[in-house]
Amino acid sequence: MKNIYFQNEAVKLINDDCFHALKKMGKKSIDVIFADPPYFLSNDGISCHSGTQVSVNKGNWDKGMSPQEKLLYNRKWIRLCKEVLKDDGTIWISGTFHNIYSIGVALELEGFSIINNITWQKPNPPPNLACRCFTNSTETILWARKINGGKKGKHYFDYTLMKEINDGKQMKDVWLVNLPRKNEKVYGKHPTQKPETLLERIILASTKENDTILDPFNGSGTTGVVACKLNRKYIGIDNTLEYLEISRNRIINI
Repeated sequence: MKNIYFQNEAVKLINDDCFHALKKMGKKSIDVIFADPPYFLSNDGISCHSGTQVSVNKGNWDKGMSPQEKLLYNRKWIRLCKEVLKDDGTIWISGTFHNIYSIGVALELEGFSIINNITWQKPNPPPNLACRCFTNSTETILWARKINGGKKGKHYFDYTLMKEINDGKQMKDVWLVNLPRKNEKVYGKHPTQKPETLLERIILASTKENDTILDPFNGSGTTGVVACKLNRKYIGIDNTLEYLEISRNRIINI
């Protein structure tokens, strides 16, 4: 495949738009997908970071869309993901209220069945500066499986391990996980970077060693970093060279 930014025996980083790159990938070649698509919340508002007032704008890729445009956008990339996902594979998609409801509808329209609605609770969220609503302290992660010929895929779930790491109790769908640590950002950072702890749980729960994991919105490469640590294979797609370089440095310095 052209536009390969970095590659070794376990990792492939692709510099491309996900819509182009996904079309070039092998059908039913991916075991699990983790996607952190644009939230469409860059609306010139303000937030708080480390005690300082900052803009919520992330970049042109995160600019707001109408509800109709969001749904079309989400259906398009989810449809392409379905083509590369194995019949028994699953997809995880993270988001906030700005986009996650559109994603839920898109998943069902494109032939997916939602397995779980995970609530990621952040113990240390930034304060609400406007003081006109409750402080946003959660993100949602949807976990879904393919529907083929009216039948749901027989997805993999390591129930035993999830119970074990939860002190012998069934793990619930509300996860208390801290934001990324400082050592996860030593090579640079992404405005919506996910913590390694979060991806570790997702990957351990839904994949086996040597499975191939795809992230069509690679960002700073957290999915790839954790995949390598857990002996999985990884493919990451991003159209921004800066983030691919951060990802490469994080991966080769594991």
